Amino acid sequence: MGRGKIEIKRIENSTNRQVTFSKRRNGIIKKAREISVLCDAQVSVVIFSSSGKMSEYCSPSTTLSRILERYQHNSGKKLWDAKHESLSAEIDRIKKENDNMQIELRHLKGEDLNSLSPKELIPIEDALQNGLISVRDKQMEFLKKLKKNERLLEEENKHLTYLLHQQELAMDANVRELELGYPSKDRDFASHMPLAFHVQPIQPNLQENN
Repeated sequence: MGRGKIEIKRIENSTNRQVTFSKRRNGIIKKAREISVLCDAQVSVVIFSSSGKMSEYCSPSTTLSRILERYQHNSGKKLWDAKHESLSAEIDRIKKENDNMQIELRHLKGEDLNSLSPKELIPIEDALQNGLISVRDKQMEFLKKLKKNERLLEEENKHLTYLLHQQELAMDANVRELELGYPSKDRDFASHMPLAFHVQPIQPNLQENN
């Protein structure tokens, strides 16, 4: 018994609609992959579900952006407005500038010089000499700062050594005072005491005689 024809209209039931979308999407992507492999065709498919979820397939030999560029060129339709075209031109300019910088960097490294003429080698040599001078100046500046820091550290070390020596002297003095058993002021007073004593003569008691 053959399959009946399905009326092509929106499926009202959300569950059935989602199931049908999933099956048909997989079928379309499968057919796109098959025609790309079997016929060596460049195919790109982009599908958006009703919820906004995107599914895509693109032939391994190309990209979606290249497909769109070819479509725009062959159909004569402009897919991008003036703003996007200006942005695309700016991107191309930056890419070319980056490529030129990569070439210059290889030349400065001494690579790919065989294709250059002696006249083209002169600015490269000048750039290397200027760079060498800048590097040496930076090294000298660094060495000067290093020596200055070493000198400051040496002076700080001397100052700390002097303070430590003073503390050691003070501690030695305190130890000597503890060993003697009395403070230094009393010791100094005792050292200045006279050795002789004043003895007053004994006087008779005159009252007793009266």
